[in-house]
Amino acid sequence: MPQLNPNPWFFIMLTSWLTFSLLIQPKLLSFVSMNPPSSKAPETPSTTPWTWPWT
Repeated sequence: MPQLNPNPWFFIMLTSWLTFSLLIQPKLLSFVSMNPPSSKAPETPSTTPWTWPWT
């Protein structure tokens, strides 16, 4: 059963994981968020009930 042979697949997985961890991930994490979270409490708008003309 050749699918149980981990010899070629383990090297491919290890290479792709190292490429992601060492090259791609630091580039992605260096981007600054365009909408940083704020510590301000959210405001709830005051709403008035709708008056229906037929009631």
